[in-house]
Amino acid sequence: MFQTIRHLINDAGVDKENICWLRLDHPLLMRVDLGTLVRFFIENRSDKRAKLYLFLDELTYSKDWDLWLKTFYDEAWPVQIVGSSSSTAALRDRRMESGIGRWEEQFLSPYLFTEFLSLSDSSCSVPVCDNFSDTLRACIGTVDIGPLADKRRKFVLTGGFPELLLGAARAIEEDEASLLLRSQRILRTDAVQSAIYKDIPQAFGVSDPMLLERLLYTLAGQVTGILSPQKICVDLSMSQPTFDRYLGFLEEAFLVFTLPNYSGSEAAVQKKRGRKLYFVDGAVRNAALQRGLAPLGNSAEMGSLLENMIAGHLFALSHQLGIRLFHWRDKDHEVDLIFDHPEKPMAFEVALNADHHRRGLHLFAGRYERFERSSFLLSPHCTPAMPDDQVDQIGRIPLDMFLVAASAQAEHALNKNLQSPG
Repeated sequence: MFQTIRHLINDAGVDKENICWLRLDHPLLMRVDLGTLVRFFIENRSDKRAKLYLFLDELTYSKDWDLWLKTFYDEAWPVQIVGSSSSTAALRDRRMESGIGRWEEQFLSPYLFTEFLSLSDSSCSVPVCDNFSDTLRACIGTVDIGPLADKRRKFVLTGGFPELLLGAARAIEEDEASLLLRSQRILRTDAVQSAIYKDIPQAFGVSDPMLLERLLYTLAGQVTGILSPQKICVDLSMSQPTFDRYLGFLEEAFLVFTLPNYSGSEAAVQKKRGRKLYFVDGAVRNAALQRGLAPLGNSAEMGSLLENMIAGHLFALSHQLGIRLFHWRDKDHEVDLIFDHPEKPMAFEVALNADHHRRGLHLFAGRYERFERSSFLLSPHCTPAMPDDQVDQIGRIPLDMFLVAASAQAEHALNKNLQSPG
């Protein structure tokens, strides 16, 4: 919002008198309804007919904010409004019918890998095509990503939060270990505790936030795994309906997300059996469990975090494009991630070792022929190759190349949704 204000003043020539920025979670402003605030700023200008640009941080703290936005639009008040909310859960109580045709919402994911690289002066440019499949194919054999393992390690432990990443990118005197530990302490307070004891109870009326916190910790210990609701309910002395509601709250707060098992039958998908769990940002998981630097010395845990990071980037991309995301499992065979593009779908298996078996990908592509020659193994040190160039018709993509390509595609999609230059 600050960048947009700077653009309005410096590039669009808008008078500063017609720009207002308010933090609506301020104790004084929370007592005043939005209509009174906006009317005050409209009337206390020299040119009351000029358009007023309002930037409302933490919009959802204002009572009946959605009805006031509807009023501003329907009655043609001379205002243009951008609002933000760090509490996604608080949007639950909005009246959806109020916003139809009047405003639009944009999902902003945590920072992606390319955004972190830009912050740390290590920008990496890749060709972005109309769809993700073509972007990946354009990268293979034509793009030199360079060594990014150290950046990736810092990113996966720090998380995609701009303030923390700026510190990680600019830190000189502070050693890396201290920086990462400090980042996790901040995340635990600002992301975990705030969501569990403030945002979610405020939005959903949760009466037992401690049970919600225990559920989050249990889920954090099972990241990238198949959910077993029955076992979790027994371990936490929680009923199945409570589990379903609390998991839904955590998803609506964008702390976690689940992927259904891919099936040719929509009815089977809707049964929600065999869901796979991920954190929207894996660093929040580490902060919740206070793992510190332990993942660096645990290859299995680091493998899960890398898979979570891949899934998080695909989750961000799928949100911008409206593409469904799945995993697939049949007995002992599985595929980590299914990007179900209607025309150019892809399947991905994430592994630490380039020699990781590909049985799941073979079985999956054989069962669903639309994924033939569109399945890939992702690993840190593999040599990039197209499926058509491999005897087994399974492509190989270095993990960092995939992250950069997915990041660039998601940024491109967001810019397109915002109708701004790419």
